[in-house]
Formats: sequence, C-alpha cells, structure tokens
Amino acid sequence: MLDGFETLRIAREGVTLNVRRAGRGKPLLLLHGHPQSHAMWHRVAPQLTDRFELVLMDLRGYGDSARPPAGVDSAAYTKREMASDALEVMRQLGHTRFQVLAHDRGARVAHRLALDHADSVERLMLLDIAPTLAMYRNTSEAFARAYWHWFFLIQPPPLPEALIASDARRYVRSVMGARHAGLAAFAPEALAEYERCAMIAGTAEAICADYRASAGIDLVHDRQDLDAGRRLAQPLRVLWGEHGAVGRCFDVPALWRPYASQFTGRSLPCGHYIAEEAPALLLDEILTFFRSKT
Repeated sequence: MLDGFETLRIAREGVTLNVRRAGRGKPLLLLHGHPQSHAMWHRVAPQLTDRFELVLMDLRGYGDSARPPAGVDSAAYTKREMASDALEVMRQLGHTRFQVLAHDRGARVAHRLALDHADSVERLMLLDIAPTLAMYRNTSEAFARAYWHWFFLIQPPPLPEALIASDARRYVRSVMGARHAGLAAFAPEALAEYERCAMIAGTAEAICADYRASAGIDLVHDRQDLDAGRRLAQPLRVLWGEHGAVGRCFDVPALWRPYASQFTGRSLPCGHYIAEEAPALLLDEILTFFRSKT
C-alpha cells in the first residue's frame, strides 16, 4: 500500500509522529479518522502525486505515531495539541502555508488547525463531520445510537480501555463494520493495517483520551471561539455521506455556516468512509477544489 511514499519520523516536544510523503506541487496535508491511520487514503493519494506534494500523517495515538500519556483532562489529546503536531510536521518539511484534506477525527483536528493557524492553512476540505460543539448540542436518539462510541469512549477509565484492549481487532471491526457499507468497503490489506495499529500497546488509552478531550476541553475552546466571533476564514468545502449518520441526523450546511465565512458542501452517495467508499467522486472534488499550482 502507498508504494513510492517516503516514510518519515518527525518529533514534536517528545512525541514522534509517523509521516508518509510523495509527489510534487503545492503541499496538501491529509489527516485520517478513527479508528484508522494514514492508510485510509490508499485509494486516493496515489492519483494525486502528479499534482500535489502529499503529506499523510498519523495522528498522535493512532497508526504508528506515539501514544503519549493523556495527562489531566486528557490535555495531551486536545485538538489544539494535535493541530500543533500537524503544523510542526509541515514546518519541518519546509511548508509555512498549505492546504488540508481531512476525515472524521482528523477533520476535527484540521478545523482547530485552520482556526488557530489561519495564516498557515490556505484551503480546507473536511469529510463527514459537522462542528463538534454543534453535534453535541443537537444530539438526538438516532445519532446517539449510531455514534454509540462517542459516549462509550468518554466514560471514566479504566472500563472503556479495558474492553477495547481485550480484543482490539473486534473493536475495529465492530465500529467500522456497523456502518452503511459494512466491512466490504475496506481493502483487506487496509483493514489488516487498522487492526495491527489498534493492537499496539497504549492505543485504547489514546483513543479514549482523544474522545474525552473532544467532550471536555475541546468544547471549552469551541465555545470561546464562538463567543469571540472567530470563524474559519479559509474556503471550506465539506462533503458528507448521504447514508452516514452525520448526513441523516443533522442539517450539515446549517451547522457549518456559523463557523465558516466561505462554506460550500454537498452529500455524496456513500456512507461515512468517503475515501474508501467513493474514491472516484472524492478525487473529482479534490481536483476541483484544491489549487495544485503555485
């Protein structure tokens, strides 16, 4: 998978981040979702290397990146901290300004990255999310049933961690296989990679810390932004699966418009895992939205 992509290890404040890089052109950072890794881009990224310099990063706690201790209030896994990881990766690779394509948890990191470092992020495409605070505020029974892991993972330790670690492979298959397209949406080698990474020591603790931060200190940061009138200034494109829980349970454009000055978006005929369920449609969107020339 991703043959020809260089593997790099980049450190920030003692946390080592796994990075894959290939291509030439304007820099485009790709961030993955839960419970996946950079491998989720394998049906899209190879088709883009002739137009962009691609940087695929494993978020802290995922893939082959480090799993630092969560700390008080899961502070090590705030989206602000994870966004700083991404910024440091791009700076160490020589990019002070870049575009971002991100899915799921990575899209929440990208949202924070674009807010906190507006001068660095030129354009932003987010896949199958609405703003975290807006989703919590508008949670329905249907959403809670579909996204049960949002509420399971934030329970006090050590129960969620223990249950995940007892059979991490089953956890991955349960979360991913229960969605619209089932496990058939994933290439066997990609699914094996997600399972391998989920079984790395410390993954369960990191995943729970990520979600606890999102339900805690991340919401504090989001409320501060709203109270201060801070919005995304960059062109924002949001895509969501018409068969996914986000598209079924929320009015996605209505939730995004208060958060962004330049919002566009649409649904695609797929579920949550757009890059793996509808790669051709996503490629068309990428080539239309992102700038490939300086």
